[in-house]
Amino acid sequence: MKSLPIRPAAADPAIGRRLRALRQQRRLTMDQVAEFAGLTKGFLSRVERDLTSPSVSSLVDICQVLGVAPGEVLDAPETGVVRLAAAPHVNLGGDGITEQLLTPPGRRSLQIIRAVIAPGGRGETDLYTMDCAVEALHVVTGSFVLVTSDGELPLDAGDTATFPGAEPHSWINPGRQDAVVLWTLVGREAR
Repeated sequence: MKSLPIRPAAADPAIGRRLRALRQQRRLTMDQVAEFAGLTKGFLSRVERDLTSPSVSSLVDICQVLGVAPGEVLDAPETGVVRLAAAPHVNLGGDGITEQLLTPPGRRSLQIIRAVIAPGGRGETDLYTMDCAVEALHVVTGSFVLVTSDGELPLDAGDTATFPGAEPHSWINPGRQDAVVLWTLVGREAR
């Protein structure tokens, strides 16, 4: 079973932005939230601007006023952007392939890998599996053959194949031009 080398994501202390967004969604003023939570408006302002972190007790009070569990605020994912030019290179094996991780390295639940496969490029002779619940591949350009224990599945530009991560497979680029493929790995198990 193959797995990408994953670095842990840095802790994201910027909960103030999330609290401000929740307050604004609920059409509450800073004065209202501060009053109902028993805090000063100045303190709440510093929290929302991520200039200070609230105590657990203050966070619970703010969240109660906003009608949301503190865990939802702490665990909310941030929008991440990975530019292709800066995307880290990964190597899952095979010949004639260059792979880049297009999703933030710390995200294990969803990973997208962009692969450029040279003509005649191929995966390993032995079929392999990925450490994920579901795997999908989308052929952006060129032609591609997904090899499974059931045989070969030819795919052309625009085609997408989806299968369980535990499905043994490999691949081939039978074409005369580079194939660009997006591999999507969903539901990675935490280790």
